[in-house]
Amino acid sequence: MEEDASEMNEDLLEEAEHLGSLEPEDDGTFLQVTNLLNIMDSESAKTDTTGSGLDMRKTLASVIITEKATTDPCVVMNALIRCLQEPEISTQRKMNVYNILQEIIQQEGEMEERCIQKLVAIASKQMRDITETEGFETAEVASETLVALSRNHFSLVMYELQHHLKPLNLTDEFVIVTLAKLANGNVFEFMPYMGITLATIFTMLRLANEAKMRQVICNAMETFCETVQFYLRHLEDSLYPVMTEDQFAVKLFPMYRYFVTVWLRHQDLEVKLGVIKSLRPMLSLLLPNDDLREQVYDYIPLLLAEFQGGLEALFVTQVLRQILEASVTTNTPIPPMLLHPIFTELHVQVCNKAPAQHQFSSQNLMEIVHCFIALARSYPKELMKFFFSQVEMSKEAIRVGTLALIRAVVSADDPKMNIKTIYLAIRVVKNTLSDTRSKVRMAILRIIGQLVLSGFQEKIKGWGLKYVSVQLTLSTYKLTNRRESFYQRDLEEKMVHKVTMDTVKIITSSISGMTNEFWVRLLCYIMETDYTEALTPICISLTNLAENQIHGKDTEAGIAGKSKHVDLPAPQKLLARLLVLMSSPYKGEGRGIAMLNLLRTLSQSIAPSMADMWEQEIPLLVQYLEEHTEFTWNQKAWEDKLIQFLRNSLKKTRGTSWSLRLSKELNNQIETFDSPSLEKGFLYRALGFTLGMGLEADRVEVLLLELLYKTDYSNDFDREGIILCFGLCARGQVKTVLNVLHDFEERIQESEQSWQIGAWRKDHPWRRETVKSALMVMYSCVSSYCHPQMLLTHVDSPITAKIIHHYSSSCQDISLKMAFMKSVVQVTNAIKSINDLEDFQFAHKSALTGLIVAIIKAEPPDHLVSPVRSMAMDALSQLSTLKPFYSSEESIELMDISIHTVISLQPPGEDNESVKSLYANALNSLKQLMEGLMQRQLDPKGLQETVHLLEKWILSEKEWEREKAMTLHLHLMQIYVQSIGVCIPLKLGQFGILVGLIAPCTCDVHRKTRLASTNVLSSLLDLHVSQTCSLWGASKEQELEKCKEDLQGTDMDKISSASSRIAKVVCPEFNCDEVVSLIQKLCENIGAMDLQHDRAAVTWIGIFLQMRVKELEDKVAEILGAILVHLPVVDHPEVRRHLIEGILLLAHYHQETILTSLLRQPLPMESHLTEVWLAVAENVPFARTMLQGLLGRLQSRFTARINATSKADIWRLAAVDPLMTLCTIQLLMEKMDQDDKFPDLFPDLLYTFLLQLGSSHGPEAASPVLKTWRLVHKGPLPQEMTLQRITIKSMQLLVKRINREPLEQALEEQSVWSLLENGGTFLEGVSLMARLCMQNVESYMQRLAELVLTGMGSEVLNCCISSTAICVEFMSDPVLHQEKLLRPVVLMLEKGTGQDKDETLQVLSLRALGNMALGAPRKVKQYRKLLLEKCLGSLQGQGSPSVMAEGMEALIKVLAELREGDIGSSFEAISEQCRSFFDNESELLRLKAFILFGKLSKAVGISKKHFFKGEVKRGWVSLLLHCQDPCPGAAQACVATLFQCVHFWGWKSLESSFGHSNDSINDQMTVFQTNMCSILAQKKPAVLCGFLLETTTFMRSNLSRIRIAACGLAGISMKQLSAHYLKKMDLVGLRNSLQDLQLDSDAAVRRAALETLKVLDSCNQHWLLASPRGLP
Repeated sequence: MEEDASEMNEDLLEEAEHLGSLEPEDDGTFLQVTNLLNIMDSESAKTDTTGSGLDMRKTLASVIITEKATTDPCVVMNALIRCLQEPEISTQRKMNVYNILQEIIQQEGEMEERCIQKLVAIASKQMRDITETEGFETAEVASETLVALSRNHFSLVMYELQHHLKPLNLTDEFVIVTLAKLANGNVFEFMPYMGITLATIFTMLRLANEAKMRQVICNAMETFCETVQFYLRHLEDSLYPVMTEDQFAVKLFPMYRYFVTVWLRHQDLEVKLGVIKSLRPMLSLLLPNDDLREQVYDYIPLLLAEFQGGLEALFVTQVLRQILEASVTTNTPIPPMLLHPIFTELHVQVCNKAPAQHQFSSQNLMEIVHCFIALARSYPKELMKFFFSQVEMSKEAIRVGTLALIRAVVSADDPKMNIKTIYLAIRVVKNTLSDTRSKVRMAILRIIGQLVLSGFQEKIKGWGLKYVSVQLTLSTYKLTNRRESFYQRDLEEKMVHKVTMDTVKIITSSISGMTNEFWVRLLCYIMETDYTEALTPICISLTNLAENQIHGKDTEAGIAGKSKHVDLPAPQKLLARLLVLMSSPYKGEGRGIAMLNLLRTLSQSIAPSMADMWEQEIPLLVQYLEEHTEFTWNQKAWEDKLIQFLRNSLKKTRGTSWSLRLSKELNNQIETFDSPSLEKGFLYRALGFTLGMGLEADRVEVLLLELLYKTDYSNDFDREGIILCFGLCARGQVKTVLNVLHDFEERIQESEQSWQIGAWRKDHPWRRETVKSALMVMYSCVSSYCHPQMLLTHVDSPITAKIIHHYSSSCQDISLKMAFMKSVVQVTNAIKSINDLEDFQFAHKSALTGLIVAIIKAEPPDHLVSPVRSMAMDALSQLSTLKPFYSSEESIELMDISIHTVISLQPPGEDNESVKSLYANALNSLKQLMEGLMQRQLDPKGLQETVHLLEKWILSEKEWEREKAMTLHLHLMQIYVQSIGVCIPLKLGQFGILVGLIAPCTCDVHRKTRLASTNVLSSLLDLHVSQTCSLWGASKEQELEKCKEDLQGTDMDKISSASSRIAKVVCPEFNCDEVVSLIQKLCENIGAMDLQHDRAAVTWIGIFLQMRVKELEDKVAEILGAILVHLPVVDHPEVRRHLIEGILLLAHYHQETILTSLLRQPLPMESHLTEVWLAVAENVPFARTMLQGLLGRLQSRFTARINATSKADIWRLAAVDPLMTLCTIQLLMEKMDQDDKFPDLFPDLLYTFLLQLGSSHGPEAASPVLKTWRLVHKGPLPQEMTLQRITIKSMQLLVKRINREPLEQALEEQSVWSLLENGGTFLEGVSLMARLCMQNVESYMQRLAELVLTGMGSEVLNCCISSTAICVEFMSDPVLHQEKLLRPVVLMLEKGTGQDKDETLQVLSLRALGNMALGAPRKVKQYRKLLLEKCLGSLQGQGSPSVMAEGMEALIKVLAELREGDIGSSFEAISEQCRSFFDNESELLRLKAFILFGKLSKAVGISKKHFFKGEVKRGWVSLLLHCQDPCPGAAQACVATLFQCVHFWGWKSLESSFGHSNDSINDQMTVFQTNMCSILAQKKPAVLCGFLLETTTFMRSNLSRIRIAACGLAGISMKQLSAHYLKKMDLVGLRNSLQDLQLDSDAAVRRAALETLKVLDSCNQHWLLASPRGLP
């Protein structure tokens, strides 16, 4: 602020100096002042609109001008005066300038006279020139400026004002105002001008017609008169005395006369008020003058007349009092003719109610009283005569007012008040004694008391004492017989009685002598009156009188002073009366002390034997009452003291009939007190105690039986009183009491069949149940008070037996139930109070428990109608402490019944206090019962069972049930912690269960429930810390307390935050097992209450998982199971989201466990599980991690099983259903961000899907999940949910995600998905998939190749097969060679070719090896040995046709890249193996063999030409015949190979004999065979013979086409052979073979054989003809 002020100061200076920097000094100052005033004006305008916040700049501007004036005041003042002279100056500017001028004047003192004169003239002019627009603000500030100047320049200012104050010329009002201010501020300087000023103003009075001007003159006159009084009081201080007091009075009186006679009659009340206020200081100067005083008296009627006007009466009365007191002081009487008007006007104001507009009526009455006192001093006779005339009137107000004035006159402590005045006053009072009106009676009584106090005691003896006695009796009678309809009268009578009591107290404490009649009246009053409020003053009065009598001060009573005895009624009667009344010692203004003092004073008269003891004990009782008040004392403690006092007193009379007589008197007192009352209650107690001390049992029985008969059992108070009386009596007379009760029951003829009670008293209509309830409680009360040894003798019988009998034989209404349970409680308490019970077994405990439980169950479940519940539970609490103790099962049952009957109750309304009390009692009783029952089983099991009973109520949807259950839980928990401590630790997981139950309640909408749950948590923590030696410290405790404070608010966000902080604080105290049990409990209770609780539960789960997730490796499955079990029933999305986030958190740290657990859930995937995976999909990085884990699960099925080295390995290697895994993968792929193309996962996904698909085509065993499905759901899985379809769909999603449309299109066009789905075409689909991927997704080939390589080494056959199938395509592409994977792949293929157990793997391996020639032809030569070995090895042995065929196919591809030298020694083996398949039954083998043989023919070099020529010859017949192979492909290949090998014969003509005509292949082969046979017959007939023999063997071929071809070739051969060579042939065998073919099933074979037979026959004929003997 200082910095801002300084900166603002500088700104203002700059603004002020801006315009005046180049001007001369004066002009410069003027400009600066003008600028600063402009700032003040602007800031004033802003302040008016925006408040006082901008007033600082205005103040600073003013300060700057003032400070500048300190250096050059004249220049600044001239500048300010110049500003005032501006023609159009604003009112605000004027006020600012004048205020600054006042500060400068006050600051500088004396200044240059010329400047002051100029300022005085301007201020005077502007003060007088008042316009309507400016109002009086400018005039007032100008006037103040002149007053400020007068302090140092009085003459200049006074001259200016006097110049404008001219006789007979009405001056300006502010001239007079300023003169008055000058007179007030400059008393001694003004005095020389006072006379002329007053004289001049007096000449203006007739001219002042306006009310405003008259008010100004009146106010000025008031100031002038006060100034004169000050001057006269300090006349010695004046340097030049001017006038004396009389001279001033003479000048003032004309003005006083004019004010009273003229202006006081003005209609304007403000003018009247101004005149009246100015009269008092004027009278102070006028009344001391003897000559003027009587003239003032002449104008009193004018003053009295103003009482009738609208002016406030107080001001007129003050003036009148001033005149009357001056009359008394100066002993100048008022004219007699004026007395009666004065009496009348003042008396009327006392008797009549003041007008509502008068604000000072009470002060006015005080002034009037002083007026009458002054009048009584001077005119007693006239005044009392006037009073007498007034009381003669019958009006109550007039009489009361008159008597009040008389009392005031009597009370005046004035020596001038003579005895005659008092005598006259008493005469007036006696004239009103017959008036019965309350206010008049009180006024008379007050006068009597005042007379005593004023020392006129002798004046009231006789009439006064009698009047007081009569009023005491009369008021008491009226109060005890009052009616409800006369409430106002009762209040008035109470006031009369109170005044009477005050008067009695005054009289008895002041009067030394008293008549015996007055003593007797007061003493009988105590014994007989029913109006006990008056007892205190009466007792005090009696004590005073008795002390006076005892000490011999009252000779009029006729009692000897030395005897110390006074006349009393029967001592026992008086003691009984006083004892009973003293039971309420603070009633009636503390009557207890008064009565105790009276007893002490009268001790010798009541019982001399007790006097000494009373002298000692009564002061102690008095001291107790004095130390307390009615708000701090204890009723029971006081009654106990009184009973002890009674006991000690009766001990002094032991052996006499004193106690029995006292009992009778107490019995007689019963009907004198109302029910209920404290006095009557004490009376029953005192009576029981007194009877118990009686020695004559028979007389005690009579009194007790009489008491039973006369008691009104329908009155609850009387019933309870007699019960207490019998109980107290049983303390010393137990057998007597039991006998009386038994006798009473017999007399009223009680039986089980009928209950008839004679109405001994007609006003007591007894009811059967009422008497029964009373008898039950009487028996129990007897047990409470009797001696312990006597109790054990009688408790079972007759006491308890009688109680059960009376209850069972009644109608069992509410009152009877309450009496029954009260009896049970009293009996059990009495038994427990016995110190040495030993092995006492309460025989009736079981019966009582059954009756009480039945009572509880019969109560309404939802509302309270009586205290029966709480009393029943109290009874059970007491019974539980007696032997035999309840079993644990019985205790649990009792707890459950009691909890249900209380917690289900709805809370009462705020306006129903009675039900609220019942409600609170029921809760307290339940707490006590639960505590008592739990004490019998203080161990963790008992605690858990108890909490389990409360759990359903803690989880209730109803707020009040939760609150009560939690409050009860807190109470029991605190009891358990205090009782058990560290002795018995909680069971494993129990701590978490207990915390989990109450944790959500820390966010309950009900504040009490929140706080109770937090306190329960604190108790659990205390127990846990004490049992586990935890490091729970003070900082955590403080944080927990802060959280509790936050929970007391209403902001649910802050409450949720506090609950979260509590979770963070307590979380470290949990071990892993406790965390699991906590989470399980929290999950279990989700949905049981409202959303707020569910939010709190999942918040706690989230916090515990966040803080402890790393430690929960062994517990993850349990936690996940708990969440998944309850997740389906959670409805609210927010709660579900939090639970799922918890699962994701667990998965982040324990992925394998979570994956296994999730994948073991049943199919189809339920919605909650789907939601979990959808949440995974939302987090792309985490989803990718989970996707990799899922892939790992699928891939693990295709790898060798390894031994687990960690817990994570155990879960990772655990069996899961691949179908569930695939469904999950599909869901993630479908829901994950579509922008994610899976660049790093595509190869793995694709490869894994292919492996899975390959394995799914094998024989399927039922998976664990499928078994689970069948247990949970009846019926099969949906048709679309198969391994093949899910895998295919996943692959389709994968391909779609990478956004390669060519690949998608090719897969659809080539029906790859159908091929893959079909087990028979799966491998074809795999190959096609791999081929298309190589063409469209080259970037993924390296990773895919690596995966394939790994899969080929798998021990799982399906994995090897699928991987090898992919590898087949990869081997046909340079990818493996480029990625330097060729060698390991070849080695794996080498291994695959040796898998004799699986034909498919061998085939694929060989195919892949063969494809090396396509993908890496340059590497064929490098791996030729391996290739040739494996391929050749597949042709040897007993391999399957497909393997052999694939081996030959591989050789075909490989040989294309090799030369003869590269093949080496394998050439011969290959050739031989190949030729061996020419005649194989397998078409495929034949086909491959022919193609391979053709490839070999091309690879033959010089070194192998001879060998291969031999192989050609050895296989030539087969080639010739299979040119007509039934397999078109084999036939075609055979023809091609045949002609590739023709050149090995070396016959050019034979080479050119095929393929050059348009004939069919069969015709061409016939021509070729004919040519070949012809050439052979010519050149090598032996070879042709060998061919013929070999051809004969093919006639037994399984192929019909071969048999036909064999027949045809045999025929051609026979036709070309000469007879010479034919003879060497086994023609008989040939014929037989041909004849056998005649029986062939194929007609074409039969025809071909027939044709050949014909050729054979023709050859035979030809041979026969050519033979010399005709036979071969």
